[in-house]
Amino acid sequence: MTQLTAGVDPARSVVFAPLSDVGRSELVLQRLQNAITGGVLHDGERLPSESELGRRLGVAVVTVREALESLRDAGLIDTRRGRDGGSFVTFDPETARRFVDARIHGLSRLDLRDAAVQYSAIAGMAAEIAADRASEDDVAGLRELEEQADAATSAGARRAVARFQLEVAALSQSPRLVREELKLQAEIGSLLWLCLRDEHVRDRSTAARAAVIDALAAADPERARSVTLQRITGAVEWLLDEKTRLELESDASAS
Repeated sequence: MTQLTAGVDPARSVVFAPLSDVGRSELVLQRLQNAITGGVLHDGERLPSESELGRRLGVAVVTVREALESLRDAGLIDTRRGRDGGSFVTFDPETARRFVDARIHGLSRLDLRDAAVQYSAIAGMAAEIAADRASEDDVAGLRELEEQADAATSAGARRAVARFQLEVAALSQSPRLVREELKLQAEIGSLLWLCLRDEHVRDRSTAARAAVIDALAAADPERARSVTLQRITGAVEWLLDEKTRLELESDASAS
């Protein structure tokens, strides 16, 4: 199997992938904030040093420092001095949910639908091409990864989805599609897969990934693309419903 993500956690790879627009602390802040509130970076986990973060993200150390300061002010990390010091994630579910809810509230429905259209184009094409190019060993490897996936929690399910999408992109044998998949996961993945909070949605997501694997095994590009698009459409519809719920709550509290 062409395992782009062999031996690594793809969701974490997304967190520390180079930024496309260097020199902006807001992008670093958003990337790390999404990773913390989405559960990719765990409570108590030590972040890479400022210099290492700058190297991985492709930005200056001063840019990283500004972003970390904002994360400290928001209560998402704690910085300790000394030999065993560094910046540590302080993950609090209530704080994380507040940040995520604020981000959903701040995006328009047009923004959310447009992001889903872009992601559908990339993920759907990757699945379609992978169905033509994946070998029997590739499919067997993908099935094995799915058997090892943890769908019992929302964080585990999000990691499983991230890994699956990257593996399918890798099986398309298109470096450009892989790069776009990484980019879009970093930009909207933490929101798009919020639906995995729901146990029933996690079950449906697992079944849909199995259907994609079956389509790859049958060399059925149309089926692979169709199931992939259905998953993304379902995820964005859940997100739009959640936005409506948050707006109703906000209106009720204001009245």
